[in-house]
Parts: sequence; structure tokens; C-alpha cells
Amino acid sequence: MSPFNITFLVTIFLSLFFPTLGKVDPTLSRPKSQTLSYIESSCNGTLYRELCIRSLSKFASTNEIDGPQHLAHVALSISLARAIHTKNFLVGVSKELDAINNLNNNNNNNNDRKKRREYQTIQDCVNQLSDSVDQLSQSIKELRRMNNKSRSTINDDFLWHINNVETWVSTALTDASSCVYAFPGHRMSKRTASIRGKAMNVAQVTSNALAFIHKYMEAATRNTKP
Repeated sequence: MSPFNITFLVTIFLSLFFPTLGKVDPTLSRPKSQTLSYIESSCNGTLYRELCIRSLSKFASTNEIDGPQHLAHVALSISLARAIHTKNFLVGVSKELDAINNLNNNNNNNNDRKKRREYQTIQDCVNQLSDSVDQLSQSIKELRRMNNKSRSTINDDFLWHINNVETWVSTALTDASSCVYAFPGHRMSKRTASIRGKAMNVAQVTSNALAFIHKYMEAATRNTKP
């Protein structure tokens, strides 16, 4: 999937889950340059700053990023889109390897054994990334529930929702990271290196999304009315 298509998929997620996000009062919207500055400043607190800026800057002119809550929404949608893309890529590779293994089912040389091990590792990654997709989807739905509720104070209901989001995103990060660690970091085939790189990208954007969840919670706590 091309970067354009991933961006398009993120936009679809935002419109489906958060139909009000793009409807910012024009008198309150920021110039693109100001939004980019806000993105760069917000990304300073993430582990993967350059990736953070690169992935979020595509939405600088759409009025979707105008505060910590919107930033968390967009970051999670990016993470979900990348996870879906990578899972689908792995499913395709898995099918190819399965077909090869079936053809060479009676062979037991080193190369065929290696392909069978690789197939099993990829299958494990498909399961892990499927879990990541589920967890991220749940997180986005939970944020939507929070978005639909008007709050002037931080109460137990808010804390329950935000803790659910934090738990699910943390679990999605663990699943994506487990897929990365399943592959060695040296002497990899081109296919294995591509898989590891895509899984690592999912883990990194999810790590950044988790940082924005924390920022959102901090901002909500700081700005709450007594």
C-alpha cells in the first residue's frame, strides 16, 4: 500500500470514528505553518520524533490536529492503518510460503526446513498483528466514546476510559514488538528484512501514539475546571 493510500485510509478512519474532527470553526483553525510547529513541538516527547513528524505532517492542512485529543485520534488512526497494511502484507507472504512448503512437503533439506520455520514465524506475526489491529480498533472506539461525552471535570468515568485506551495501546505495542523480535537483526533475506521493517514501523508509530495518549491525559488533567 502506498503512502497515499495509507493517508487515505487514516482519513477514512477519522471520518468514520470521529465525524466532528474535521469540522473546526474556520475562525479558530490554525495556519498550516502553525499546525506544523505544533506537531514538531508535540513530537519532541516521543521516542521516534522524525517518524512522528513525517507521519503527522500529512494532516497539517486538514484542520484535524488542533489539540492533544485530536492529536491522539490521528496518531492512533495512523497506527491502525499501518497495522492493517502490515498484517495484510504478511498474510500474502504466508500464503506464498505455504504453497512452497506444500510443493516441497517431502523434502527435508536445510533450505526447506528454514522455509518452514520462516512460515511459522510469519504465522505467529500475523496473529500478533491481528491482535494489534483489534486492540487499536478498541482504543479508537473508546476515544470516540470519550469524545461524545462533554466533560468539565476529570472523574472516575474519564479515568476508566483513558486507562482502557492506555492498556489496549500498550498491548498493541507489545504484540507488534514481539513480531519484530521474532526475526534476527542480521543475515536476513530481503523478504525477512522487509517484514521486520514493516513490523518495526507499526511498533514505532504505536509507541508514538501511546505517548500522545499520555499527553492527552496530562492536558485534560491540567485544564480541568475545579
